[in-house]
Amino acid sequence: MTALTSSIAAYWDAAAADFDGEPDHGLLAPRTREAWARRLADWIPPSAAPSAPLSAAPSAPLSAAPPSEVLDVGCGTGSLSLLLAEAGHRVTGVDLAPRMVAAARAKFAAAGREGRFLVGDAAQPPVGEGRFDAVIVRHLVWTLPDPAAALREWVGRLRPGGRLVLVEGRWRQAGQSGAPYVPGAEALPWQHGVAADELAPAVRPLVGALRVEDLAGDEALWGGPVNDERYALVAELT
Repeated sequence: MTALTSSIAAYWDAAAADFDGEPDHGLLAPRTREAWARRLADWIPPSAAPSAPLSAAPSAPLSAAPPSEVLDVGCGTGSLSLLLAEAGHRVTGVDLAPRMVAAARAKFAAAGREGRFLVGDAAQPPVGEGRFDAVIVRHLVWTLPDPAAALREWVGRLRPGGRLVLVEGRWRQAGQSGAPYVPGAEALPWQHGVAADELAPAVRPLVGALRVEDLAGDEALWGGPVNDERYALVAELT
């Protein structure tokens, strides 16, 4: 583990105790929780159900099929993982911060749900030869020293027809601060987030199809209005 990676792990470890205080992290408000559950149902339908083409509008949730195997990369305290488990999917979560992983495990235990949570580098998830129907990554690529390598790794974890879901953005508040969030973060390629028109070209050569959904206007997802770029890139492996 490099010095930068160690600093990043320590930062998020320290943040774990208060992480769920953010509306879109803890998903404690029913309106916010329901908004994310609806989006996840569109992005990650059950594995045996026919998926709508990515060029089409999002489809209604599909529930009468076997669950998908989902890898939640940079799972944090497991809030999205729990929504996926509640939808019937089998979830593996990976996070670099041990306290985040401990919180996710506790959250699943309290909810009476089963899930697998591993401490490890999001850019190289420690899942062996495991392959998944979907890989979901939320607000993570900006923390990575080599996001292009991570994108290749995540696509490589997909089964044929699998989906990569990247919930990302370009953070206005981060760009207003001159100080990096950890020492050395100024070297990160996307330290203030990444715009959709930059991320999509990086993903497109790795997949068969993709679409980008604007999320900034959906206040329920964030617990209120936001004034920066937020979106989901949903890509499908052929």
